[in-house]
Amino acid sequence: MKLRIRGNSVRIRVSKSELAQIEESGAAQDSVRFSAHSALIYRVEVKPGGRIEAEFDGARLRIAVPRDDVARWLAPGEVSIEAEQQIGDGVVLKVLVEKDFACLAPRDSEDDSDLFDNPVQAGARSE
Repeated sequence: MKLRIRGNSVRIRVSKSELAQIEESGAAQDSVRFSAHSALIYRVEVKPGGRIEAEFDGARLRIAVPRDDVARWLAPGEVSIEAEQQIGDGVVLKVLVEKDFACLAPRDSEDDSDLFDNPVQAGARSE
């Protein structure tokens, strides 16, 4: 999984195997370690219904996605699940959970083998 935080938005990108794990077991997570005693854990999990919820407890970021949204997201043409979460005082947190596509330009340090085919490349190949 990849985590991006910018301003009042959070975006998580998932690979093919992570999406399969979300479908099969109801959750997938990853982490980044800052020291031997400090880590940030980020998790996408399925919940029965309602709206997307984002929670942060100081060490864990949890994005809970309704089962119906996940079911739609599994379709090949569906890229993301997006929502806004009201925080109060007119402040909104934007939440985006999306499939992670292979880069258009190769990167030496990244393995794209578990990523989704980039639709731009797929379109170029079919022309």
